[in-house]
Amino acid sequence: MKNAVFKKHLKKHYIFFINEQLPKSEAHLVQSTNAANAAANLGYSTVLVYPYQGLTALNPFNLVHPFQPRKPPLEIVKYYNIQDKLKVAPIPMPWPIDYITTKFTNSNTIACKYYFPFYILSTTKLVHSRNWNFVKAAIKNGVPAIYEHHHHEDKEFEPEIVNSPLFQISVTVADTIKETMIAHGMPAEKVIKLHNGYNRLFMERQPDKAAKWRIKLLPEGIEKLVVYSGALKQFKGINLLIDVALEMPNIQFVCAGGNEKDVADYQKLAQQKQVNNIQFLGYILHEDLASLLQAADVLVHPHCLGRAATFTSPLKLFEYFASGTPIVATEIPSLMEFKNTNAITTWCEPDNPNQFVKAVTWVLETHSRKIAGYANSIEFVKQFSWENRAAKILSYVDECYRPQAYN
Repeated sequence: MKNAVFKKHLKKHYIFFINEQLPKSEAHLVQSTNAANAAANLGYSTVLVYPYQGLTALNPFNLVHPFQPRKPPLEIVKYYNIQDKLKVAPIPMPWPIDYITTKFTNSNTIACKYYFPFYILSTTKLVHSRNWNFVKAAIKNGVPAIYEHHHHEDKEFEPEIVNSPLFQISVTVADTIKETMIAHGMPAEKVIKLHNGYNRLFMERQPDKAAKWRIKLLPEGIEKLVVYSGALKQFKGINLLIDVALEMPNIQFVCAGGNEKDVADYQKLAQQKQVNNIQFLGYILHEDLASLLQAADVLVHPHCLGRAATFTSPLKLFEYFASGTPIVATEIPSLMEFKNTNAITTWCEPDNPNQFVKAVTWVLETHSRKIAGYANSIEFVKQFSWENRAAKILSYVDECYRPQAYN
């Protein structure tokens, strides 16, 4: 009896698993990291597990004791603006893992077939991941699991996994993906749609840092700043934004996000088009991004039509809301549910740079910049905090499977 109670006590961790080394700027990693951070902020013993390579992965002690929950390194804290309750557990992937391409030297296989059952399982109460193989490993080892699925895929979901009582819920961000999941075998009662969220830092006013951004980014003689935050891809509307900037030479445009190659490619394109009033800053740490959004006169969401427009739940939109800055957004299907709110200042049809120019011009003329932000936007976004999202997901988990909250 004592052993049973002891084992039950040991199973305390809410495990989030990412099969990529951190930190990186990809949106799905920002989403997963913030989801784990929110669960920790709710008081659950939350551990973010991810692989790592390099010399320290060869350390014999780390190989013998691979699962060691600890405070996140400062690099990850700053990169994603993690608060102080989340723990991380990097698991070593020494050579030849992921260097030689075989099933048995794949980090995904090693994490699911080796590290989870032998090192992580004994203290795990609940698993949450966008990695289907890790979710399957949890179910097969008797651990309840939550699955996140944010993109269209043609794979069929195994009936023995999704119909298991241990498979608690799957979460997606758009009705179109929900429909695809059901068509591929996911039970309708086991899939919910929930938007992404925003990190609590974006709600905090940072007037001094915002003022420094304006001094840094606004050339002499230019007084208005238009900011885009997110990936630098054509379907995200970056090509359109360059065309818009060309038509508005007295406005400074700034894009935050993108990897080095994307930044270089778009800088070159802007030069070729002789657009001198647009800057590409690359990835901005989350501890600095909030103040950049607050520094803007207008935030823009110039997404183009296409398949992605039917299911995207952009992280930046909720960060935009939290900043309290006026927003110009395109009328893409996945955003239409916000059309009847006043959180977005104005809308325009996608793939139309002339209309976008008019929309930005109208907002600049009618909505002066407020250091405290526009209250309607800030109030509206409170429902979309990562913590509210985490609590909603856990409400679908059987009470006996929920990890214990410690505060």
